[in-house]
Amino acid sequence: MAFKHGVTIIEQATSVLAPTEATSGIPFAVGTAPVNLASAPVAVNTPVLVYTYAEAVAALGYSDNWEDYTLCELIYSHFALYAKAPMILVNVLDPATNKTAVEPAELPVSNRVATLAVEGVLLPSIVVKSSDGVTTYSKTTDYTAAFDEDGHVMITTKPTGVIGSSVAQLQVGYDVLNPAGVDADDIIGGVTQDGAYTGFELVNQAYPRFGILPDLLLAPGWSHLPTVAAVMKAKAGNINGNFKAIALTDLDPEQAYTDAGAWKSNNSYTGPLQIVTYPMLTLGDKLFHYSSQLAGVIATTDAANGGIPFASPSNKALQADGTALADGTDLYLGADQASYLNSLGIMTALNLGTSGWKSWGNSTGAFPGNTDPKDSFIPIRRMFNWIGNSIILTYMQKVDDPMNKRLITTITDSLNIWLNGLTSSGALLGGRVEFNDSENPVTDLMAGKLTFHLHITPPGPAQEISFLLEYDTSYLTALFA
Repeated sequence: MAFKHGVTIIEQATSVLAPTEATSGIPFAVGTAPVNLASAPVAVNTPVLVYTYAEAVAALGYSDNWEDYTLCELIYSHFALYAKAPMILVNVLDPATNKTAVEPAELPVSNRVATLAVEGVLLPSIVVKSSDGVTTYSKTTDYTAAFDEDGHVMITTKPTGVIGSSVAQLQVGYDVLNPAGVDADDIIGGVTQDGAYTGFELVNQAYPRFGILPDLLLAPGWSHLPTVAAVMKAKAGNINGNFKAIALTDLDPEQAYTDAGAWKSNNSYTGPLQIVTYPMLTLGDKLFHYSSQLAGVIATTDAANGGIPFASPSNKALQADGTALADGTDLYLGADQASYLNSLGIMTALNLGTSGWKSWGNSTGAFPGNTDPKDSFIPIRRMFNWIGNSIILTYMQKVDDPMNKRLITTITDSLNIWLNGLTSSGALLGGRVEFNDSENPVTDLMAGKLTFHLHITPPGPAQEISFLLEYDTSYLTALFA
């Protein structure tokens, strides 16, 4: 040791760690988008993190045709109706393969402008010819092509080009997007032969790419398909091998409400990491899959509670003026019918008069088959997910540290302080962590394995409040006062 004369300072790592709390209310959605309209298009099957409506539209485009372009529904709902951010979106509509060639046809020209009133046109594919098809014009020197507000292509002839101002007809051919070419397998995704990830397989890239952990999985317009919902459930329980999320799934909106429970059970919409919603929501002339708006409701509720998901998304305001089946048929459910759906583990919507339309239901898809509170109540399930994710994010830094008394004390003290804070804020009724001899046998310790036992009690929702009304004869004495 070097010779020293005087006072020496040696710094030691803080024995109590500040928690790294997981984010909450962050959607990860897979679907289709009108990428031909994007000003800064993101490649197909590439997750994109967006914080604003403008960012989403620039990356993926936007169309009111939500049936063909399912991500647009979520973009509109989350940003325009609920003003919540961020979210992670994946478009699986590939303009290189999901396209159809349209043979050249005559198009009228007025004031040097020809409008191609077709949705989904791929601008680079446009070929403009003379009306007899003999001459092919140059997009560099003879005309320009751009989208108008409706997503239609305006072809404008250039005064300096060879087309001329007196031309009344042009022949125009082009390729158009084919959303119908996308199927459930594209949404589910997988790993291609060259190792590329697609669809919901990309959820494992969200945290490594962006440092943000999504906790809501969505596929509006697709999640009512049992094969898609099954994969969403599976992914929700195993993100990056550690983290958990909740799958927001829609029950088939073509079902009558009396058949909803049987359909849910027969198609295995029964996972604890799954919320099952029914029916669709209306707002003006727009028709929403419930899951799209539920993502906004959850994000709003979490934000109102400091980003901690201990409050139920039930009895919270929806941006809706009614409910409907898939074909737009209005559905008017009373409180008794809504309660019936809730008893089957289905979240629905209820009109509470002057309070407006509210989300209604506290149960995950596991209810009523599973009544364990941590699996059957939405806020308790989400708190278990959130606490588990937060612990992983916080204590990953301690993996491979020397396994000694100091490490055990650091972890237990830090966790207990954090749990006490959550309890004092009302996010927990109580919580503690223990390191028990019985749960840490010598063979495990020799192998470098430590087990800490957390006891937590998130508050459940007060979903049934009763008042007893009694006629009290003693107050008849007021007649003689």
